[in-house]
Amino acid sequence: MRIWDLVSMSKKAKKKLIIAENRRRGKMGEDMVRMQYETSGYEVERTGRGHDFRVRRRNLFTGRVESSKLVEVKVGKAKLSKLQKKTKKRKKNYKVVRVEPWF
Repeated sequence: MRIWDLVSMSKKAKKKLIIAENRRRGKMGEDMVRMQYETSGYEVERTGRGHDFRVRRRNLFTGRVESSKLVEVKVGKAKLSKLQKKTKKRKKNYKVVRVEPWF
């Protein structure tokens, strides 16, 4: 998209473009963090509201869960939502991972 195309866009179209870009960056950040945990030997499970992933490390011999955490991924200067703040206060195994975008 060229710069003069942005000048002629409506406010609603610009907002839509910004939201789409933020969604893309967030998905990229989640994929990066997922890959980091999986290469470190964790099981990564997508969860519902309040956090992005539940990660577990299992003992290979016994099959028992050694550690389990809830992970929320934030890209750049993104802030936690009210639900995420509430979940962070209630859970001691809640971790916020901040990722800087590559570009």
